[in-house]
Amino acid sequence: MSDPEKQVLQALDTYKSAVLAKNVDTLMHLYDREVRVFDTWGTWSYEGAAAWRVAVEGWFASLRSETVRVTFEDVRITGDSSFASMSAFARYAAFSAQGHEIRAMHNRISWVLKSRGHVLRVIHEHTSAPVAFDDTKAMLNRTASP
Repeated sequence: MSDPEKQVLQALDTYKSAVLAKNVDTLMHLYDREVRVFDTWGTWSYEGAAAWRVAVEGWFASLRSETVRVTFEDVRITGDSSFASMSAFARYAAFSAQGHEIRAMHNRISWVLKSRGHVLRVIHEHTSAPVAFDDTKAMLNRTASP
């Protein structure tokens, strides 16, 4: 496994633990200050880390006593020490304070990462879900492998 691949896998682990802990600072450490985020929900894009931080803070606050466990499947990474990309299928599962799963959804996620201070940071994140042809609704449950 290459060093860039290890860095990206570590970033994914940090993402998962930061979301579970609702730790905005730890999550934001993954992103470059000039990040551009195309998020699945509500807004076409977030330009810069400050704008993305506001969105993340809102997400975490909306969870109240719930926690979210993120898992990644079919992770694909390519790159070198200065530039890398990652794509995966992400599952976001919300759990009650009592530890019961109450809902879950899938997203497609892609990152473009660039080295800043010898650390790969996300300069672009894109999350999405396919839209069904028959009813034009987002398909948030990945039931079969592609």
